Amino acid sequence: MTKIVFMGTPDFSVPVLTMLHNEGFEIAAVVTQPDRPVGRKRVLTPPPVKVEANRLGLTVLQPEKLRNSDELTELKNMNPDLIVTAAYGQILPKDLLDVPRLGCINVHASLLPKYRGGAPIHQAVMDGEAETGVTIMYMVEKLDAGDIISQVRIPILEEDNTGILFEKLSTAGTQLLKETLPSIVAGTNDRIPQDEKYVTFAGNITREQERIDWSRGGNEIFNKVRGLYPWPGAYSVFQDGNVKVWKAKKSEIDTDASPGTIIKRLKDSLVVKTGDGTSIAITELQPAGKKRMAAEEFMNGAGANWNEGDHFE
Repeated sequence: MTKIVFMGTPDFSVPVLTMLHNEGFEIAAVVTQPDRPVGRKRVLTPPPVKVEANRLGLTVLQPEKLRNSDELTELKNMNPDLIVTAAYGQILPKDLLDVPRLGCINVHASLLPKYRGGAPIHQAVMDGEAETGVTIMYMVEKLDAGDIISQVRIPILEEDNTGILFEKLSTAGTQLLKETLPSIVAGTNDRIPQDEKYVTFAGNITREQERIDWSRGGNEIFNKVRGLYPWPGAYSVFQDGNVKVWKAKKSEIDTDASPGTIIKRLKDSLVVKTGDGTSIAITELQPAGKKRMAAEEFMNGAGANWNEGDHFE
């Protein structure tokens, strides 16, 4: 029986772990990030992969930093045949990469060599890509640069956001790994080097990336809002306070107002001018210190004094 160490952290990774267990692989250990405080009350919360591993009765390791840890020594002593990672969140040290006889593989949520890095789904949506996908790849010391084993393509629909795509790609990646594992175990799988001239990067989202620049085009702003939904959320500044813009839709309403100006208060949205002769209708928002709410609820309450002609910075 093939002995596997699985490494993953968020919801994206859970179906992969469940599939490996259901397929009968010997899972020597599950490695995930430490429990973290969550929410305003900072409740210490286990990552989703830990919850699933506990449900399955598997050994869980949670090193703060894997490199030079006791857990690293423990993992090497397990001498796994294969290490499988899916959105683990830490880089594996070379002395661990060299241990498994079948190598270390990663389930990466992009069509490599495009979008190497920690936020490939967010970036693909924000960039307005027509498709994305999942790559099963060998891991090397360089970030997401290993040989490609298999890929599956998934279209990005206009109604998709990052949350929806996380679910689609998690499902697709789990199925792709299930189909690919027999050839990996048998040593008959493809091994395709990445073409370096097509490499792009998708680093973790920065606070600067979250801010809406209303001088940009409407389509670009629409993609930013849906690309940052449901986390971390796009934001703008209004009357010296930050406003989260959770959901928006495209609008063709136009005036000669400057970008960032509220040009219409509709029943279900605030319409804001963009920089290319179009506009964006904000349908769900969260002003500083307030709860998240539909634009209609907001305008009937806390936003009653937000008027046409007012301006987002």
